[in-house]
Amino acid sequence: MSGGEVAGILVAVFWAILVSFLALALVRLAQTLKAATKLVADVTEQAVPLLSEASATVRSANTQLARVDSIAADVQEVTANASALSSTVSSAFGGPLVKVAAFGYGVRRAIGRKAAAPEPGARSERADRTVLVGKTLPSARLGGRRNRASKG
Repeated sequence: MSGGEVAGILVAVFWAILVSFLALALVRLAQTLKAATKLVADVTEQAVPLLSEASATVRSANTQLARVDSIAADVQEVTANASALSSTVSSAFGGPLVKVAAFGYGVRRAIGRKAAAPEPGARSERADRTVLVGKTLPSARLGGRRNRASKG
C-alpha cells in the first residue's frame, strides 16, 4: 500500500464518519420538528376554544358594563333630583319655619317676663347691666359704686 492509498482510505473513513454524524443530526432534527409540529397542533386545538370562551366573556363583560353605565346614569339623575328637591324644600319651608320659631321664642320670652314681673318700684339687677355683643357688664352708674365698695 502506498501513501496515496492510505490517504484515500483515511479520507474515505473521515467522510463516512462525517456523513453518519450528519445523518444522526438530521434524524434528531426531524424528530424535533415532528414533536414541534404535534405541539403546535395541540396548542391550536386547545387555543381555539379558549379564544372563543374569552371572546364570549368579553362580550358578557361589555353587556354588564352597559348595564352598570345605565344604572350609574340613573343614580346620577336621582341624585340631581334629590338635590333639587332639597333646595326647593329648603327655600320653601326654611324661611317660614325660622320666622315661626323666632315668633314662638318671642312669645315664650314675653310670657316668661310677664309671669316673673317684679313689683312696681323694685329695681332689678338685670336692668342695671349694660350688654355688649358677647359680654354683660355692670352699668356705669352702679359699677363705680360696687367697685369702690369692694376695694375699700
